[in-house]
Amino acid sequence: MKQKRIILALFLIATFFAKAQNKVQDNLRPKIGLVLSGGGAKGLAHIGVLKIIDSLGVRVDYVAGTSMGSIIGALYASGYSGKQLDSIFQNVDFDNIINDALPRSSTAFSERDNMEKYAVKLPFNSFKIKLPTALSRGQNTYGLLLKLLIHVNTIDDFSKLPIPFFCIATNIENGKQVILDKGNLTQSIMASGALPSLFQPVTINDEILIDGGVVNNYPVDELRAKGMDIIIGVDVQDGLASREELTSAPDLLFQINNFRTINDMKLKIEKTDIYIKPNIKDFNVVSFNEGNNIIKVGEFAALSKLTILRSLSSKIPNINQQINLKPIDSITINNAKVSGNKNYTRAYILGKLKLKSNKKISYKDFSKGVNNLVATNNFDAFEYELKDSPNKEGYDLLASVKETQVNTFLKLGLHYDDLYKSAALINLTKKQLFFKNDVGSLDIILGDNVRYNFEYLIDNGFHWSIGLKSRYNQFHKNISAQLVLDDDQIMTAGLNKIDVKLRDQTNQFYLQTLFRRDFALSAGVEHKRLEINSQTIFGNNPNEKFLFEKTDYISLFGNLKFDTYDNKYFPKKGVYFNGDLNIYLYASSFVENFEDFSIAKADIGYAFSTSDKLAFNLQTSGGFKLGDKSNRTLDFAIGGYGNNLINNFIPFLGYDFISLTGNSYVKASAIVDFEVFKNHHITLEGNWANIDNNIFDSGEWFSLPDYRGYALGYAIETFLGPVQTKYSYSPEQRASNWFFNIGFWF
Repeated sequence: MKQKRIILALFLIATFFAKAQNKVQDNLRPKIGLVLSGGGAKGLAHIGVLKIIDSLGVRVDYVAGTSMGSIIGALYASGYSGKQLDSIFQNVDFDNIINDALPRSSTAFSERDNMEKYAVKLPFNSFKIKLPTALSRGQNTYGLLLKLLIHVNTIDDFSKLPIPFFCIATNIENGKQVILDKGNLTQSIMASGALPSLFQPVTINDEILIDGGVVNNYPVDELRAKGMDIIIGVDVQDGLASREELTSAPDLLFQINNFRTINDMKLKIEKTDIYIKPNIKDFNVVSFNEGNNIIKVGEFAALSKLTILRSLSSKIPNINQQINLKPIDSITINNAKVSGNKNYTRAYILGKLKLKSNKKISYKDFSKGVNNLVATNNFDAFEYELKDSPNKEGYDLLASVKETQVNTFLKLGLHYDDLYKSAALINLTKKQLFFKNDVGSLDIILGDNVRYNFEYLIDNGFHWSIGLKSRYNQFHKNISAQLVLDDDQIMTAGLNKIDVKLRDQTNQFYLQTLFRRDFALSAGVEHKRLEINSQTIFGNNPNEKFLFEKTDYISLFGNLKFDTYDNKYFPKKGVYFNGDLNIYLYASSFVENFEDFSIAKADIGYAFSTSDKLAFNLQTSGGFKLGDKSNRTLDFAIGGYGNNLINNFIPFLGYDFISLTGNSYVKASAIVDFEVFKNHHITLEGNWANIDNNIFDSGEWFSLPDYRGYALGYAIETFLGPVQTKYSYSPEQRASNWFFNIGFWF
């Protein structure tokens, strides 16, 4: 026992002397500062440099950064190693981060069709178009950085971070430099990296801040003032371009901006003890898709300084090699404080966030809640912190919102397809038209077929909402004669197809409620005015029109819709269901001896993917008519390709629009979508259908398909919407059809 005590005492003494020796060594060794310049995507080269610094055991005592250098620097100062940063940025989708892309599921159910219809959206106030201050609000970037930095959420003084840190921003009002070394770390590096026109300015301490690179892209003097003996500097700024390289207006603007920074760097290089200049000439500020190569360029540049960096190697372990950072899976929000809100209540904000006090939720669900709130577009900014709760496990949410002052929008779109032909869309949308929670929208569609669409909704979310819709459509097309003529008339006229002009106006008043965010139930009353005429019947007299239909219908309707597709046009996952029931109670005098009838139809889809490139979409649909079946103009008609088709027109590849008709139908389809490279799709499709009168009575709905169609397509996703071409073939007709469309469907 005595021997064990002696051994323990000797061990404690040895440990004490080892620590004391390390402390003496630490006090005697030179203090090393690291300064990281801005440069957008080129700043990823900093990660390569940090990997080499870590591998050599160089201990950094202070980090300073600007713009992208501040983001990489803050993460490093918080405890991440160079290798960890490499892994993190390998998995970041920079397109989504920069473009503020939100999951489709985050958008309110009533808004989803709108977000997939307009190519351009412009704020519009006092009869003036108000352009946004930036392309991105930076919300996705903020969310990512806050999650990565949550392990230092209690630190307000950046000198208390595992490695002391500060960054540089620019006051946009006076052009002066602002050193950010205290406060909200995530907000500070967002301000330092708020590249003008790309990210909107950030307000801190009542100062409006933008990218620090505007005034000081390489804060070496400020870092030296922190008592650093040796400074390692990593410079990823552009050099001056030659006359051959100045080929565009942006090139000239970047060149003008670079005059100052390059002249400043001549002096700052002399103040840098170890100057590392990665060769980033082949990259630009948005070359994030070449991140791997940029990181390797940083490694290569650091290795060129291997001898001098190795001389700085310390026996004292680097803090970034000691901290084991685990990803956050779940959080508990104990209290929530919201500031900055005026028109929107705290309950509204927390409701969108789906937060309940003292309840543990996954971080993924918390992020979804943030997306839900941001997707309302009612806020220009939503900044938040997760602070450790005092004397309690979990976090307190400190949120600050900046409500948007714009509630009117001008939206534009372009489209071409084989049914409606060319079309230009002009939309005016106004929120808070009469109430705080309402929105009105009017589409005017100009082109070969003038149309309009008006929608008004008092949105009460999970309570009953009140809505109005009015839609007018028209087109000129050769269609199946069976849609407008009975069998005797077809035999008499000797026509299989008739060239008709169709006009449809549908008005609805309805109530709607949500069961979940993706599940909506609607019920109401509908008025439909349908007019169909043709000059084909009177081929010898082109000035005389034959009227097939000119009727006003009144019906009760119900709709049940469930939608979790991640993309309307190219879904990779999710389920879709849309069911409609119309009970027609009245028709105007054009229809003789009118009797009640009902039409029911449903469409179901399931999308899944087996890899990032390959997705499958399986769909089935069907419909039938009950009651009086003498009127054919509202029967089902299949053929063609597209979305947002009116009445009971159903797309069916292999056949032209409105080629096959009947009062009942069933259809199945399968789509294989291979994304050859980003936003470029090759699709292989097949669809099969039975359509005729009363197929559910005869059992025809469950037999082998009478009609088949197959298609090979190519599509490109653009800001206007998908640009698609499809070659389709029908075995029954032994004929092919080409379908072509440009832009979102409306």
